[in-house]
Amino acid sequence: MKLVGISGALIGRKTSKVVHEVLQAAKTFDPDLQTELLDLSEFEVEFVKGTPLSYYNDDTNKVVSAILSADFLVIGTPVYQASITGVLKNLFDHLPIDAFKSKVTGMVVTGGTDKHYLVMDYQLKPILSYLKGVIPVGNVFVQNEQFDEDNEIKDADVNSRIQKLAEEMILLQRGIQQLK
Repeated sequence: MKLVGISGALIGRKTSKVVHEVLQAAKTFDPDLQTELLDLSEFEVEFVKGTPLSYYNDDTNKVVSAILSADFLVIGTPVYQASITGVLKNLFDHLPIDAFKSKVTGMVVTGGTDKHYLVMDYQLKPILSYLKGVIPVGNVFVQNEQFDEDNEIKDADVNSRIQKLAEEMILLQRGIQQLK
């Protein structure tokens, strides 16, 4: 199985760090698991123009292809202006309506206040559902204060929730694959 992590931030390292930690936790739970981190700050995903995917640049095609070929995904976003990032929304607009069908799509969100947690349930979750993703229960929200000055997660509870999310995602995806 292949787990792809998406960090939907163009600046900062916190979101990428949390997505990376989920990928590492998943590898601990299943050493045979293949993982890949797509940090959108490292790609030039073009704005959607309503044309076929083949009309877009190599980075856009590479990111979309990696997502579509993944068995399951963990998607991370910081909260900006009480919403997911524009770069992440633009990426979702490149995907076909059934892009996440039969794929577990875990969520990690970083934000400045505890109220930013609501972005996960009221903005990100509906998009993943629309794309037919299977959404686990134990998604992870991390406040900025739960990182140290080196962007390492300093909160033991957050690390525990990351471990639980990784385990839940693997168990759900295995169950889905057994039904196919």
